[in-house]
Amino acid sequence: MTQSLTIRRPDDWHLHLRDGEMLRAVLPETARHFARAIIMPNLVPPVVTGSQAGAYRDRILAALPEGMSFEPLMTLYLTEDTDPEDVAAAAASGLVKAVKLYPAGATTNSASGVTDFRKVVPVLERMAEIGLPLCTHGEVTNPEIDIFDREAVFIDTVLDPLRREIPQLRVVMEHITTSDAADYVRSANAGLGATITTHHLVINRNHILVGGIKPHYYCLPVAKRATHQQALRKAATSGDPRFFLGTDSAPHVDPAKECGCGCAGCFTATNTMAILAHVFEEEGALDKLEGFTSLNGPAFYRLAPNPGTLTLERSPIDYPAKIETQAGGPVTVFDPGFTPAWHVSAVSAD
Repeated sequence: MTQSLTIRRPDDWHLHLRDGEMLRAVLPETARHFARAIIMPNLVPPVVTGSQAGAYRDRILAALPEGMSFEPLMTLYLTEDTDPEDVAAAAASGLVKAVKLYPAGATTNSASGVTDFRKVVPVLERMAEIGLPLCTHGEVTNPEIDIFDREAVFIDTVLDPLRREIPQLRVVMEHITTSDAADYVRSANAGLGATITTHHLVINRNHILVGGIKPHYYCLPVAKRATHQQALRKAATSGDPRFFLGTDSAPHVDPAKECGCGCAGCFTATNTMAILAHVFEEEGALDKLEGFTSLNGPAFYRLAPNPGTLTLERSPIDYPAKIETQAGGPVTVFDPGFTPAWHVSAVSAD
């Protein structure tokens, strides 16, 4: 039985860092293990221009503790007023690595998102020309559509028509939650990839609802049936390079989660790698962990893998239950419901 596993240092291809005091509290939890991360732009107000992305990147680097090595990969928040040339200039400078599509009202701080998809076609066409990926929050927001069906409906009514109209557009389906999405990725060409979160590999909707509502398991897209969870585990551990890690680690202080209308998001930055090693071993796929966490994402984004390494050892440790912040309360660390059999024992930046 394998007792130690060393892989290329991983990246997180979907991460929420927030800003201000929350940023300062949670950034070290990611930078401890991950070399790079695609940073979500849904601040208030959102990051919609290249200059705003540059300023946010500066704030992230200023919050990075001394001695830690971490590169934030910036994104722009797509609105119906986004300037295609500003996007192209931000990409040409090397600052921006993707543009994020939020359907208006789909998730946290998405009110500035897209309502009329026809209005963003010029931006998407320019992105296709320069090879800049579009990251999608893949849910429709029509109130008549059941929340458990919104990902599948988005694929059929929004994503597939857009990709047919702009076939050169490179797309990342972020935080997929259904077998429908996994099958769609497998059926597509090389211009489509998908991130899968840690928590969607671990929980299904029973974990949220059975025995009482578990607010720290509530996320968007919401976890689906166990059959979809198993489909995600199969996709993540398959070795298919179109699937890669995007934690969607999303911090909210406990008072905002544990209330009458709690925020969506699971905070997984602290213990993701230990949980993933446990899950991949359960699936008989420890040899596929490096591809999922460290190789497939860079290949899709046309970046080199990290030169550093991360070593996991087979022995459980206690991870903190909460991260203390000066942002109005603590943040609860995702509890997978089991003690991971692995822990990160060493990280090398080069």
